[in-house]
Amino acid sequence: MSNASPNTSSEETPLLDTIAQKRPQPNPLPRLQIAIVLLLQVCEPITSQSIYPYINQLISELDITGGDERKVGYYAGMIESLFFATEAITVLQWSRASDHVGRKPVLLIGLFGLTISMLAFGLSRTFWSLVISRCLTGLLNGNIGVMKSVMGELTDSTNRAEGFALMPVVWGFGATMGPLIGGSLSHPHERFPKVFSGSFWKEYPYFLPCLAPALFVLVAFTVTLFLFKETAPRRKTRSSGECRDGSVVRSRDEPVPLRELLVYRVVLSVSNYVVLAFLNIAVCALLPLFLAMPLEIGGLDLSPPTIGYIIGSYGAGSAIFQAMYFARIVRYWGERRVFITAMSTFTPVFLLFPMINFAARGWGQLSIPVWILVAWLLAMLAFMDMAYGTIFMFITTSAPNKRSLGATNGLSQTTVSIARAIGPAMATSLFSFSVENNILGGYGVYAFFAILSGFSLVLASRLPHKVWDEHEPAEDGVDQ
Repeated sequence: MSNASPNTSSEETPLLDTIAQKRPQPNPLPRLQIAIVLLLQVCEPITSQSIYPYINQLISELDITGGDERKVGYYAGMIESLFFATEAITVLQWSRASDHVGRKPVLLIGLFGLTISMLAFGLSRTFWSLVISRCLTGLLNGNIGVMKSVMGELTDSTNRAEGFALMPVVWGFGATMGPLIGGSLSHPHERFPKVFSGSFWKEYPYFLPCLAPALFVLVAFTVTLFLFKETAPRRKTRSSGECRDGSVVRSRDEPVPLRELLVYRVVLSVSNYVVLAFLNIAVCALLPLFLAMPLEIGGLDLSPPTIGYIIGSYGAGSAIFQAMYFARIVRYWGERRVFITAMSTFTPVFLLFPMINFAARGWGQLSIPVWILVAWLLAMLAFMDMAYGTIFMFITTSAPNKRSLGATNGLSQTTVSIARAIGPAMATSLFSFSVENNILGGYGVYAFFAILSGFSLVLASRLPHKVWDEHEPAEDGVDQ
């Protein structure tokens, strides 16, 4: 008589027991370590997006464009892109280093670099000093890829949806606080003359909105230094060996070479992440530019504080929506369907920009129709953010083994950084080009990205209906 496996169901197995086997209860998340990862995650949007409300005004005040407001988009997009351009050069190396030396040292270096570069940006009074400080931010920051690796190591297949659902939430919180800090604290000598009356604040009107994020990052550095525990898997004593035919048998506990990462599941997952990040960064670059530019050239002509409130409300709305519904929606619909649905919002988002400008010209920039359309745009962007949590789950499970998770996330972040470097410069330059040459009435940039968004759905449809099966290392540590 054969022994039946405990996981095997038969006609005599109760139906409820079978359902329970198919849907295991989620394992509890390690709260303190998850909380530290989320604290680090907040640092990224606070530091990167705090410049959005005032970057266009800063470009104008430095007289980089010679007084031509139509050219502001070129320089603003360049500065916004520099972080991602320089990050693309080093993020893979930081992520691969974290596979070997551990996640914690790399995270600490990234936090330190983020602090120094933000202070340098606030003290910049020339175009080239702005360029150098933003490049420094990207070169020293490898945390984006490493944090995703840490989250993948702190979660498993039973609780990964809950874990990755938290990342967009805290990103939304940071995306709320960043623009609010940047818009509210710029020019403090004018807004808070009793407190910031010294000549320093007049000479450096954007130092305070850079100092506040830098202090936050410094707190995160201290917490990570003393409380964060290393998550990278330890190396096993048994390593690669050589067969009689001269071929190398690689331990499954070892990080794989870069060329072995370029398999179909990794490439497909990363490609979808790249397209998502490119379209999203294009929206993020166009939105503050659109809100700041005069009505006659296709904008809304709003002040930096108002722009900060609008962008901040998008971050807050997205965070609340992700916290309440992401895990539920993913469990009900599945990762692939959620990702495709979220990607489908980009086309109507881009088409809403000219509609809002038309409404502002017809009824006034602060009229009810304008605010209804703006709210609709922000709501769709909040829903779109669910694509990030789902594609992170595809990328995490596509890694060849756990020791290569850092390299996999580093590869994805490298390609995404290139896309994010191109995105702002392309989007804002196309905005200025469309206005200067009156392409489609100045709205040509939105038509271009709306069409591009439609093609992105073709790539998204190639993802499997369920996330990839994870590769667990063999017990003996050697491939058979």
